[in-house]
Amino acid sequence: MTTPWGETELSRFPDDPRDRLRAWDASDAYLLRHLAGEGVDLSGEVVVLGDRWGALATALAAHRPTQITESFLSQEATRANLARAGVGPGTVRLLTTQDPVPERVDVLLVRVPKSLALLEDQLLRLAPSVHAGTVVIGTGMVKEIHTSTLKLFERILGPTRTSLAEQKARLIFCTPDPSLVAPVNPWPYGYTLPDGVGAASGRPVVNHAGVFCADRLDIGTRFFLGHLPETRGRRVVDLGCGNGVVGTAVALADPEAEVLFVDESFQAVASAEATYKANGVPGHAEFRVGDGLAGVASGSVDLVLNNPPFHSHQATSDATSWRMFTGAERALRPGGELWVIGNRHLGYHTKLKRLFGNCELVASDPKFVVLKAVKQG
Repeated sequence: MTTPWGETELSRFPDDPRDRLRAWDASDAYLLRHLAGEGVDLSGEVVVLGDRWGALATALAAHRPTQITESFLSQEATRANLARAGVGPGTVRLLTTQDPVPERVDVLLVRVPKSLALLEDQLLRLAPSVHAGTVVIGTGMVKEIHTSTLKLFERILGPTRTSLAEQKARLIFCTPDPSLVAPVNPWPYGYTLPDGVGAASGRPVVNHAGVFCADRLDIGTRFFLGHLPETRGRRVVDLGCGNGVVGTAVALADPEAEVLFVDESFQAVASAEATYKANGVPGHAEFRVGDGLAGVASGSVDLVLNNPPFHSHQATSDATSWRMFTGAERALRPGGELWVIGNRHLGYHTKLKRLFGNCELVASDPKFVVLKAVKQG
């Protein structure tokens, strides 16, 4: 990426040859050009919110910014990109969306996320740290910035306007209004599961902002809950756990099961832990933020339950699902099973047959399939 301060070499994490997606876009470059061209004072506390792969934090490392992200993969990409640029550890402070925010923010740079709820939650958390002199600039591709996005900035921080578009990217300029009383943060949000979903029927769910389908049970998970296997005290992984409904349902049905909840989203794992605790499950559970099953010992798992995403931000990609499937195959003991819920058109059965040598259709409806693959000895 070419910046006003020179060229920066960037990559996503993990640096997967199957995933040729770029680690920055025109909106990152537009924001950096604006900061340099307008001579924005970066000598104070600079906070970068939602920096997807560390492009902004790496380019601005000389100003010792604080990055706040909800993504483990984004945080790891930032670490790798900073190291590649020769930036020493601790120069850029890396926080998650679950960490306390800085007490004072002089420059707030916001890479607009896909989730409006996540943006709302984070702006509300940062609002007390913003003052009248804070420079607030958002950035995103034109297709990512909507009237609702601008209204959110205006409702929480103050008057907001946008720039002209450049290379299909746009900037958001917000002028903080200290007299504005920010609304109460509605996150995390809770609801009760409907009847007819097995052991989880009528149970509470807790969702932090940005977690998929935060206000209701999505239809894919509902279908999956109706076809979960018996666990019989086995070690089970809820891989890509989201709000933890699937793993919690397993624990409710089988208190002897050991359930590991894994997701790359700090918001998701916090939701899964809150959901599990809200149900008072007596069993054993572990909650881990990470890149799939990396770090889980080979042959140590009996059952993996997975609803893989097929988007990486705005791009459609099968790289994530393939990493999840290969990680599951490595972590499973011989005879262990991977159960996958997915849209019919995604063709997961082909990948599973190639990887495991087998794939069984457990259940299907016009939209979804539940598939089972068994690790061979």
